[in-house]
Amino acid sequence: MDATLAGIVGGALGLVIGAVAVAASRFSERTLTTIPPTPPPSLPSGVTDVLAVLRSIAIVLDASDAVVNSSASAVSYGLVRHGELVHAELRQLARQVRRDGEIREVDLELSRGFGTTTNALMKARVAPLGASHVLILAEDHTHARRVEEVRRDFVANVSHELKTPVGGIALLAEAVLDARDDPEAVSRFAARIQVESTRLTRLVKEIVDLSRLQVADTLHEPELVSIPAVVAEAVDRVRVAAESRQISLETVADERASVFGDAELLATAIANLVSNAVNYSEPGTRVAVAARRVGDTVEVTVSDQGQGIPASEQGRIFERFYRVDAARSRATGGTGLGLAIVKHVCATHGGDVSVWSEEGRGSTFTMRLPAAAVRTTADSDRPAVGTAPGTTPRTAGRAPTAPGTAQGDQHR
Repeated sequence: MDATLAGIVGGALGLVIGAVAVAASRFSERTLTTIPPTPPPSLPSGVTDVLAVLRSIAIVLDASDAVVNSSASAVSYGLVRHGELVHAELRQLARQVRRDGEIREVDLELSRGFGTTTNALMKARVAPLGASHVLILAEDHTHARRVEEVRRDFVANVSHELKTPVGGIALLAEAVLDARDDPEAVSRFAARIQVESTRLTRLVKEIVDLSRLQVADTLHEPELVSIPAVVAEAVDRVRVAAESRQISLETVADERASVFGDAELLATAIANLVSNAVNYSEPGTRVAVAARRVGDTVEVTVSDQGQGIPASEQGRIFERFYRVDAARSRATGGTGLGLAIVKHVCATHGGDVSVWSEEGRGSTFTMRLPAAAVRTTADSDRPAVGTAPGTTPRTAGRAPTAPGTAQGDQHR
């Protein structure tokens, strides 16, 4: 009986213990489901407001490398897409910073967007932000690098271009000394020295003019400039060269066309375009120069019937020292700076220059400049728009021709 009683008591105790265990398990599960999940760490107070006013591209990553905040430029530059950091290089930097807490600054060449071959040079600074976030600040230095490359190329090209006439003058001077007993040879070599010295003078002048235009982004004392008068001056500078090649110059100018700017610079720019047209036209053809006012814009077009410019070259013709036909440029005394000067003159006056050309059908260059306000009789007692009160704008007439520009400049 004792054994049977003990078995019954033990079984009852086991049932009680099992029931208690099951009840405890269910209570534990119910307790876990009622506890809310722990929210991810939030950004430190004020960070979002600070990121909104930064000029740099800003990206904030959480502990799982997900983007929790980013500037609009981060998306436009292709650094962030669908809430994820696109470039593995930036993700690796973020993990290193999160691991050791050290600020890192690197230069990276990153692709701009998905499936594009365009790269941007980014200067990235990665730093810890709070307990679990990482801040990425990036700046686009692509333009700065391009400017530096252009500056280096400009110095190298100037050195090369100056060596050619200087070396030629030195060799011709030696030839003159060797042929001092031959008057005919001396005369021939002296004529060549004069050609090279003229070319050198023109090159130095245009380098100085181009440097001045690049430094001075705006005009200090703009004047009211009559475009018909400037066109007449520019055509006169090239008339001798055109007549020697039997090329007729035709001009049509709207008397209402006027701008605020520098008459001498504008005359130089138009003369460069006309000179190019003359040098690249066949004898017996014509070059047309037209100026007209179109709304708030003044357009000056120079058209020729020359050989035209290949489509593959048209994107580069405004670069300094770039020539489509280098041999012909040397023959005409071109420096390769003419169209670069035209481009900068237009930019300085708030305008631009474009080209249409087709091989075998000639070329048309178009300068577009902001037009000056037309004064009416009722406004005659008031200063024109763009002039200081109490002053009278001067209308540009015939500007003096600069030395060495009678033949213009050759760029193509």
